[in-house]
Amino acid sequence: MLQEDRTDIFRTASAVSLRHVTKEFLQWQRDNTGKGMIRNLLKPEKKTITALGDVSFGIEKGEFVAYAGPNGAGKSTTMKLLSGMLLPTAGDISVLGMSPKKERRALMHRLGVLFGNRTELWWDHPVIRSFEWKKVVWNIPEDEYRKNLRIVTELLDLKDLLKTFTRELSLGQRMRADLAMLLLHSPELILLDEPTLGLDVVAKRRMIDFLKRINRENGVTVVVTSHDMDDLEEMAHRILMISGGKIAYDGDFDGLRKITGNLTRVVITMQDESVPDLRNSTLLSSQNGVHEFETDLRGSSVKKLMKYLSEVDGIADVEIKKAPIEQVIARLYDEWR
Repeated sequence: MLQEDRTDIFRTASAVSLRHVTKEFLQWQRDNTGKGMIRNLLKPEKKTITALGDVSFGIEKGEFVAYAGPNGAGKSTTMKLLSGMLLPTAGDISVLGMSPKKERRALMHRLGVLFGNRTELWWDHPVIRSFEWKKVVWNIPEDEYRKNLRIVTELLDLKDLLKTFTRELSLGQRMRADLAMLLLHSPELILLDEPTLGLDVVAKRRMIDFLKRINRENGVTVVVTSHDMDDLEEMAHRILMISGGKIAYDGDFDGLRKITGNLTRVVITMQDESVPDLRNSTLLSSQNGVHEFETDLRGSSVKKLMKYLSEVDGIADVEIKKAPIEQVIARLYDEWR
């Protein structure tokens, strides 16, 4: 009884809780040869695909969490489980202290969901009509609707888009309008699946800044998936890495870098055309006297590196920076294959 009480408290205090969650799909096997077609009719063959296998993790209210992994790892499946679009084969899921399976309708009034390749906007109507439709169907109080509409219109720069037909919007404009729509009912938790997919630099910048702001100022819990790791590192404070349907890493981005070694980029500008010899390093590029190296400081330190460089003749400038997170992730994916 005591254990059950603690679980209830944990659910209430957490935004998301998954305990030993498994999700399996049955996949029909097809054979288009003559004998295979007959066999399919007489004895259909099905294969069990495990999208998630015994996954457990928790996310506290107010966190900004990145959820990442290679294609087919189970990211979208997890998002659909959290929103109640799919049901787990086994295990327990709690979102904002509620069961997506048993309390989906009530949960949706506290949850916002955005899939980058889908839209809830009415295609042949102005954007504002979709917003007004949601106000009525979701029974959003007038004062709350007006307040949120004013905020998202200002922060997402939608003033000139509200009377524009959805079909006439660019991808970046539509994504901003979709994000605004999901925020009209003041969700406590938002789930974003590839929200920056296909966006140009300006649209992506606006999207990232807005998400960081509502998390920081409004305390909205954000869980986001993306293939762009640089975006995730800028947005999130914590990253959950999934591989083969299992959680492979849970921590911050610096910790992720340490797994693959302390990869560092060193950019050296020479006074002449000579190329410096940087020990235990790989030369990545060399142009106009500027040479970029990759080095692993796992067995050394920046202090030792700088001491060595100070003894090299002809150096005009040195810049040391972290290796791009994309490179770190790529190495992990290679190891997980």
